[in-house]
Amino acid sequence: MSKSNSLNPNLNKLQKKASFKAVEYYVQGIREGNRIVLSQAITIIESQHTAHQALAQEIIEACLPHSKTAKRIAITGAPGVGKSTFIETIGLHAIQAGSKLAVLAIDPSSQISGGSILGDKTRMQSLSSHAKAFVRPSSAGETLGGVAKATRASIILCEAAGYDTILIETVGVGQSEIAVHAMVDCFVLLLMPGGGDELQGIKRGIVEMADIVCINKADSHQKVQAETAQKDFRNALHLFPPKLNNWTPQVLLCAGLTGLGIPAVWATINQFFEVVYQNGWLEKNRKDQARHWLKEHLEYRLKAWFYQHPEVQRAFGTLEQQVIAGKISSFHAAEQLLKKALKDAV
Repeated sequence: MSKSNSLNPNLNKLQKKASFKAVEYYVQGIREGNRIVLSQAITIIESQHTAHQALAQEIIEACLPHSKTAKRIAITGAPGVGKSTFIETIGLHAIQAGSKLAVLAIDPSSQISGGSILGDKTRMQSLSSHAKAFVRPSSAGETLGGVAKATRASIILCEAAGYDTILIETVGVGQSEIAVHAMVDCFVLLLMPGGGDELQGIKRGIVEMADIVCINKADSHQKVQAETAQKDFRNALHLFPPKLNNWTPQVLLCAGLTGLGIPAVWATINQFFEVVYQNGWLEKNRKDQARHWLKEHLEYRLKAWFYQHPEVQRAFGTLEQQVIAGKISSFHAAEQLLKKALKDAV
């Protein structure tokens, strides 16, 4: 009798019991703001099963006309910088100011087991239990830089559910930020006090993407370090080319744990949106992003089609071993596999 690789011995039973309803059920529940139905719909979007993907596409298409122009904000920073605490604090502040908030938190997946902790709901207990908030942790899976490929579709569903502010928490500082930058309007980078040393540890490309830099954990015993870091980053940002959105990046001090500076950060985010609404950049950026994700999805689907092609699957192992043994080049092997896949397509 084969053993299951899952830590949950009842997983197979639960999967057999799982059933999906008609698309109208999910769309109606989403539009009514039902968080349970919204969660169920996102689960379908994240599923790898072909049947589930077909249903997911119907849900997305049905929700698209009802999606609103929410404020899409990325919150990023290195592990340990305090992203979850910052998000909970600013999220509660935003709700108090009249917003309805959704948080899409992308958790890193293990490259060994494929598992993910998905612990953001435990780290954001007050926010996740609030009636005007929706917190959804998602596994990064195997997508580029740890970005869940369903995140952009989840944004559409959250907007259709009436959430006017969407925060996307990324895994950390790396390639994932490049992908997230192509699905948000405002990019917030969190850093810890550390002065000039931080400039060496953060990639220039990440800093260039930032619209707002927040020096977090700037409480009393780190106040001097935080002020030094603020000065260093202000000076560094002046050396970068002007941003296409005509916004001057701001460097602020805050402390997610105590709430220090959080009202100022939220006010700056709102000021950013006022600027990009008025100068027309937001509308143009959304169109550019739609074009980008069309191409991204085409590449994803073509790659999936290629590796699932029967001829490719039959020949891949043999050609791979020949490449490893040095009998043929990787270029020649790739050409042979492409010819097998395209044989019946042309």
